[in-house]
Amino acid sequence: MSPASPATPAVTVVGIGADGWEGLPAVSQNALIDAEVVVGGPRQLELLPDVCAGERVGWPSPLRPAVPGLLAAHAGRRIAVLASGDPVFYGIGRALTEVLGADALHVLPHPSSVSYACARLGWPLEDTEVVTLVGRPLAQLGAALHDGRRLLVLSAGAATPAEVADFLREQGFGPSRMRVLEQLGGEREAQADGTAEGWERPAGDPLNVIALDCRRAPRALRLGAVPGLPDAAYEHDGQLTKRHVRAATLGALAPAPGETLWDIGGGSGSIAVEWMRTHRSCRAVSVERDPVRADRIAHNAEKLGVPALRVVTGAAPAALAQLPTPDAVFIGGGLTVPGLVEACWAALPAGGRLVANTVTLESEALLADWYRRHGGELVRLAVAHAVPVGGFTGWRQAMPVTQWAATKSGSGEER
Repeated sequence: MSPASPATPAVTVVGIGADGWEGLPAVSQNALIDAEVVVGGPRQLELLPDVCAGERVGWPSPLRPAVPGLLAAHAGRRIAVLASGDPVFYGIGRALTEVLGADALHVLPHPSSVSYACARLGWPLEDTEVVTLVGRPLAQLGAALHDGRRLLVLSAGAATPAEVADFLREQGFGPSRMRVLEQLGGEREAQADGTAEGWERPAGDPLNVIALDCRRAPRALRLGAVPGLPDAAYEHDGQLTKRHVRAATLGALAPAPGETLWDIGGGSGSIAVEWMRTHRSCRAVSVERDPVRADRIAHNAEKLGVPALRVVTGAAPAALAQLPTPDAVFIGGGLTVPGLVEACWAALPAGGRLVANTVTLESEALLADWYRRHGGELVRLAVAHAVPVGGFTGWRQAMPVTQWAATKSGSGEER
């Protein structure tokens, strides 16, 4: 028996560039001519000639919630959706796939603005990191800033280059070279060049991409790409997992792309912040009962490039009830609160990790009991710093930290 033929796609998604109708291949032009309904943004729809006689429908705002209803309203008709460049690269293709499924779409991509930009700059596409600011906070650019790194920034509009220049100066990257590439692939393609610290160019074309050659100012604080950022990177009131213990803690938590962390007793948010900095798809929820500290966590997250960190103000375990399922849990405070460790352990799926740190004998005894019952690793972390002792140098010992780390198996045991 031969397999059934796949269903005819319900929607054709056509990528179009600044070169407009003339830049489309015949297959894309024919799809738009044949469509009974063409959906797109005003700028894309204006690029179509009269030969495209189908009804033209603009996307409403906000766009994403409107997708299911708009498509349902034109069900049974030949629908084409216009998108900028490659529809599945930070485009409408993602939302359509989530609503309709991949089998219901026929995607005809156009070269993306990133492909054009790399071609103009001579940058290898595979080595170039892309940060989009379209519908995203500017602060997320901070996590990608490293000396010598090349970045392409997808602008939200004409004002974005000046905003990026201001941000780079604030982050200590004023010497960075900025090139703004406008209308890539079109007749009005143009490029402006300068540095962030000297950027005074007025707003140009809203369709632009910003190319950054990142250069850190000599006295700016250096932030690495791995956990263990300098303590000076954080605002705190003393409630901070110090640098060396923080690096060991993140090593035990072992973040992987797409995973979610619960950070219980967030303090300054350092564990959650550095979890999210390991990969752009990592997510974290920081739970902190003190409102002042909760605000400080949000500020640190924005300053260090992970503004999507979710901060929940409340006391655990009650505050954990509505949180998404974690892949890992860190308990940095409140270990002796009745039911807290039990609630965190119960929330973890098989393969989930729990890491808890303490400096008190009472909490240490509790961790020793959990280690006895569930296995894992129980370690003591001791750090000493060299300090002046008169005219000499000696060691000052920080309070030792006891850490328990365990992975939950399907039976609820580590072993």
